[in-house]
Amino acid sequence: MVKLEKLENEINKIKERNARVEGDKAWETSLTRRIIVAIGTYALSLLLFVVINAPNPFLAALVPTFGFILSTLTIPFFRSWWLKKQKRK
Repeated sequence: MVKLEKLENEINKIKERNARVEGDKAWETSLTRRIIVAIGTYALSLLLFVVINAPNPFLAALVPTFGFILSTLTIPFFRSWWLKKQKRK
């Protein structure tokens, strides 16, 4: 009986861990996260460009922001390509 309870506990721990991992994965790929990071990137870039007195700081801050957005759009493609390549090995 004790072994059965121990196994049930282990299974429950695994299910809890899987739920956490699934939540983390959902967050990592969510549009909400991408928008938050893009806004943060723009704000920090803008602050830096204002502090260093760069010309057109509002426009210049778009460059790293678009770089981040572009990277989030291309990463899934390269991830799929990499996974296919790994399966061939």
